[in-house]
Amino acid sequence: MSAPSHAAVVFLVDVDNTLLDNDHVTADLRRHLDEAVGPEGRARYWALFEQLRVELGYADYLGALQRYRLEFPRDLRLLTVSGFLVDYPFANRLYPGSLDVLERFRSWGPTVILSDGDVVFQPRKVQRSGLAEAVDGVLIYEDVERRYPAEHYVLVDDKLRVLTAVKRAWGARVTTVFPRQGHYAHDPEALAGHPPADLTVERIGDLVDHDLATLRARAGVVAAGPAGGR
Repeated sequence: MSAPSHAAVVFLVDVDNTLLDNDHVTADLRRHLDEAVGPEGRARYWALFEQLRVELGYADYLGALQRYRLEFPRDLRLLTVSGFLVDYPFANRLYPGSLDVLERFRSWGPTVILSDGDVVFQPRKVQRSGLAEAVDGVLIYEDVERRYPAEHYVLVDDKLRVLTAVKRAWGARVTTVFPRQGHYAHDPEALAGHPPADLTVERIGDLVDHDLATLRARAGVVAAGPAGGR
């Protein structure tokens, strides 16, 4: 197999609360759990969900459902919950302008979904939302530099801690972009101790107003200093 070609710039874009309103998805799931298994079942599901998040380091909706099933093997109501997750209309939860931004990025260079999550549900979400067709590749916890080598990267993510970690690793080779969407982007605890991203926008759709030269130039504006300051 030949080595992947080296690109001038590669765009890496997160999914949950970056391109897609995952907070809305979660709220819909909470309502469905109330209807399907009642308040006690709903509370137990989310307890298992949080336990699994701590263990794995990412959200695993189906994994939490499997653990719930082990505890309540005779609860047939669980079937409606699994169907709800697998068949959820994720395309309805895309943020305005998401697809326009991806199209603009692709006109400049390879554009890749870079997401955490389990290897079953997360790709399903990307596929059903229509995002898979709008990008050049989908990576779930994979080696970016090996799969998509580039002179420069643009990383768009709603988690400031992720942007900070990548900035410290890659320095001026990456432009970090922080869309202030979703609960992490407005949580003081999640924001504390991290320097600002190279570029902050209020909505993902705002990125259609930025050109490539500006995005690349922003990489050297904000230094990724130690936690707590620049």
